[in-house]
Amino acid sequence: MLHHSKQIVRSGMSRVAVQLNRITHGKVTPNMVTISGFIMHVPIALLIGLGYNLWAALLLLIFGLFDTLDGELARLQKRDSPKGMLLDASTDRMKEVLIYSGAGYALALGHHPATAAWAAAACGASLSVSYVKAKGEAAVAASRTELTHAQLNRLFGGGLLSFEIRMVVLIVGLATDQLPAAIVTIAMLAGFTALQRLVRISRQLA
Repeated sequence: MLHHSKQIVRSGMSRVAVQLNRITHGKVTPNMVTISGFIMHVPIALLIGLGYNLWAALLLLIFGLFDTLDGELARLQKRDSPKGMLLDASTDRMKEVLIYSGAGYALALGHHPATAAWAAAACGASLSVSYVKAKGEAAVAASRTELTHAQLNRLFGGGLLSFEIRMVVLIVGLATDQLPAAIVTIAMLAGFTALQRLVRISRQLA
């Protein structure tokens, strides 16, 4: 079901990329889309911190689609490159730091301030998922030079709570006014996902 959902989103963003490229005559680049999506996460984090959860959920949904749009635009313009993948992956991590900082602030001002610690745990666990993947890619690339960066990216992606799923959990939590539950869920399951990836990569190295 997840794979099918991703295909639907990718198909939709592919059509958007075609129209965007036609309207702008190719002047809007994938990196512009990536950076714009990152910048818009600043007000999203502020909205979360101030308790405007529905608006934050809506904007997070809209600008979360930029993660797919930049990739589709890169393929359309034949500009997909390791540099673009680095920018995309790095800004995704920065987005999470912004979002969980906003969530931590909101939780600290709530009825149970101690739950703010879960936002720090969610941020750390989420970054660990990506860190394990990045270090694993580097380690395997050093021993298996025949694999391309894209192949390595697919090899160590996925797991129980990938970036896309973490954002879905957060959007649902914001939309239903259940931010604490969403943050706790992300903290626990992202930590498990990091261990999943660590085991998978260790097997590849073995």
